[in-house]
Amino acid sequence: MRLLFLGDVMGRAGRQAIAERLPGLRERWSVDLAVVNGENASNGAGLTGDHARLLLDSGADVVTLGDHAFDQKEMLSFIESEPRILRPLNFAKQAPGRGAALFKDRRGRKVLVAQVLGQVFMKRAFDDPFSAIDDSLRRLAGQAQAVLVDMHCEATSEKMGMGHFCDGRASLVVGTHTHVPTADAQILPGGTGYLSDAGMCGDYDSVIGMDKAEPMRRFVTGMSKTRFQPALGAATLSGVLVETDDATGKAKAITMIREGGRLAQSGP
Repeated sequence: MRLLFLGDVMGRAGRQAIAERLPGLRERWSVDLAVVNGENASNGAGLTGDHARLLLDSGADVVTLGDHAFDQKEMLSFIESEPRILRPLNFAKQAPGRGAALFKDRRGRKVLVAQVLGQVFMKRAFDDPFSAIDDSLRRLAGQAQAVLVDMHCEATSEKMGMGHFCDGRASLVVGTHTHVPTADAQILPGGTGYLSDAGMCGDYDSVIGMDKAEPMRRFVTGMSKTRFQPALGAATLSGVLVETDDATGKAKAITMIREGGRLAQSGP
């Protein structure tokens, strides 16, 4: 099975790149299931219902969120009616929606997709991500031919910890949140594909996807003048493609994805 994961969609530039390129990439790379992190798709903070539908209509089978899951208040109700959107497992216990679910690929094979939030350097204290993912793997992984875990957090050390914690039990553990792609795609000793951060789907002529002017002003002067706004230049789709063994669920091959925009290109 071929699983494609694309990192945080950043504003209009990221949405446009997904809409224009994802359908063709699915065909060209024979993708069986595509997962897209959409938590920054709506003006860089959260996800609206309309933008969620755009990502799904463009070829995303599943959309994951993150710490900005409910920045757009309509997502509080929209997520209850759209089972293909996942919020973090260890978000507030009263949060609507779900953080893990089984999905079918285009050939009917089942894939468990789950997301957890890290705790290190995050602005608020979330529940323990390790016990949260452990519970979901114990309950659901046995029903799936593949397992994908989106680890949404700041610290690469915590992401690596999650990779090793899930090694042998997940097909892919991929980090999101920092918007900067890492170069450590690998298959861990137990057979789990791993990448510390998928990067973002957005304009890299920016400060982590935001127009450079305001972040630079704050860095240089310590003062703010206006709100951050997503950069609107050509976007690079960033992520990872993993090929799995249906019999074991383990990764057989892993490839970093960089498609379009400014970054050096990479793909299968």
